[in-house]
Formats: sequence, C-alpha cells, structure tokens
Amino acid sequence: MSSSETFVEVAGRSVRVSSPERVCYPAVGVTKLEVAEYYVAVGEGLMRALAGRPMALHRFPRGLGADPGASDSFYTKHAPNKGLPDWLQTVKVTFPSGRTGNEVCVTEPATVVWAVQMNALELHPWPVRREDTDHPDELRLDLDPQPGTEFAEVVEAAMEARALLTELGMVPFVKTSGGRGLHVLVRIEPRWSFISTRRAVIALARELERRRPALFTTSWWKEERNAQIFVDFNQMARDRMLAAAYSTRAVPDARVSMPVRWSDLGDVTPEDFTVRTVPGLLASRGDAHNAIDESAATLDALLEMAERDEQDRGLGDLPYPPEFPKMPGEPKRVQPSKARQTD
Repeated sequence: MSSSETFVEVAGRSVRVSSPERVCYPAVGVTKLEVAEYYVAVGEGLMRALAGRPMALHRFPRGLGADPGASDSFYTKHAPNKGLPDWLQTVKVTFPSGRTGNEVCVTEPATVVWAVQMNALELHPWPVRREDTDHPDELRLDLDPQPGTEFAEVVEAAMEARALLTELGMVPFVKTSGGRGLHVLVRIEPRWSFISTRRAVIALARELERRRPALFTTSWWKEERNAQIFVDFNQMARDRMLAAAYSTRAVPDARVSMPVRWSDLGDVTPEDFTVRTVPGLLASRGDAHNAIDESAATLDALLEMAERDEQDRGLGDLPYPPEFPKMPGEPKRVQPSKARQTD
C-alpha cells in the first residue's frame, strides 16, 4: 500500500481513500481521512437520515478554499458510469425536465465513505426512498435568515413552526443547517406528489407569516424581503435538496448540520457542531432524531389550509426556481421591480 492511500473499515467493508492527508478544511486543518473517520463515527445517526435515499454530492476536489464561494466545486447528481464499487447501489429518479437518471443511493455507511473518496463535503439526499422516488416521505421546512437577523430569531421562528405543526398533529424535528439557518423535518406518509408536498409547505409558510408577519416572509424575491426569516418553500420542489443531518458543510470551520433536541435549541449555536466536536457530543447525548421514524404524518390538514388560501383568500401558487420548466398555475417568474419597469 502506497503512502498516498489508506483503507477505512466501516460496517464490514474496507473502502479505499486516496490522498488521506489532503487538507479539506485549511482554516482548521481537517484532512480527507478525518472527514471519512467522522462519518464512520456518526454512522448510525447518519444512516437514519440517508438510508434508502437518492443523494447528490457537492464535491471539492481541491478542498475548501479560503473563500468557500470561490472554491473549485461542483455538484454530481448522476452516478458515475465507470468506477463505482460493485456493492454501491443506485436508483432511478426523474428530474424536473422529465428526463431521468441514476443517482447514488445510500444503502450502507460505506457509501458515504466512498462519497468522501469522491471529495464530497456535502451530502444532499432527496426526501424520498428508493421504493418510491415520486412521493416524498419527509416534509422539509428551510428557515433561511435574511440580512439583519440573528440566530436567536431563527430559533424563535423554528419554535413557532413547531407549535403550528404540533397543533396540526405532526411531530417535527429540528437540526442546524450548518450555516445560519435551521431545518425542521417531519416524516410523512409517502402518498403525495412533490407538487402537493410543496403546496403543503406553502400553506404552512403562509400561516406562519399571518401569525407572525414581522418574523416570517414567504417572498421569493429578495428585493421584497426585510430583516425576516424566509421560509424557502422551493426546497420541497422536485430535485431540490437540503444537506443531510450529520452532513459536513462547505464552511471553513468544518461545520456539520446537527440534529438538536427542541429543549436544547435555545442554548446552541451553529458553530458548536464540527467534524471534531460532533462524534463526542453524539456519544454522550445520543441522536436527537432517534425517534424520527416512529410516526408518519398526514398532509390532509395542510392541504385543507392550502385549499382555503386558494378559495377564500385568492392565494395561488408561488414562483418555482429559475431552472424549472414553467409549471401549471405558476405566477409570472419575473422580478417585481423588472415587471414594474415593463408595465
């Protein structure tokens, strides 16, 4: 074995990691091998988030630069045609264009170590399982703080979302995004399409905005947002993905998207959770999402709210991301200030 490779043992498999000494996070000196060993250490919780899901990889062949935004990185959505280990599984998915492709599917912890070998620093799973890739089994609420807000306001927003979801009979779980925001997750019955689940999130976001208009915004266009928490409803659209629980993030301090208990949320900061701190925290505290698969909620109440928004308030769909084809019932996908200029 040359000095430029090593093998990581994980759940009965030996996975090759080349250039293990390569520094992925220069600001803190975290190496490629450390990232692989981190994923082995958090394997049980990580598999709870990833098992059976198609996954896109955010890859950084040269590691994270001093300026993450300027790093040489790219997303891999299609599984490579060559060089896949014979044990690695893929699953067919349909993209918004209607085209299909095979994505890597996480069926065992070794898949994630292989992803590290492919220089992935972020793992982005679909909210579906391989048995049915057209019907999400997870409702995802992305709470995105806008300029002028602090993490305490994101926590406040998450607690409001929790109260509303609980009121609707759902069991929400929360995690740090690895950036400045929070993600609220709810396991749901896989009975609704991406269009319906996105519609449910829009209804939820609008109700939160009605209850706390100074705190929440559903405005897709940045020019219409103030110092509020944006509920990014388009993270529930097909082929839009959040970083997985326990995924490393492209942040200089090797930060991690970390599950947190609701009772602890007010006492943490995103900076608490890194490749070097999370294994110890997980060993001492356990996985805050260990019960996430115990129940699956119905979307009936949220879809009834969406129906009332449409029938009683005249509130229809909201814009899709720019790379999507024009969707039925979608409003004009044009920035409001530009629309006014052409009136």
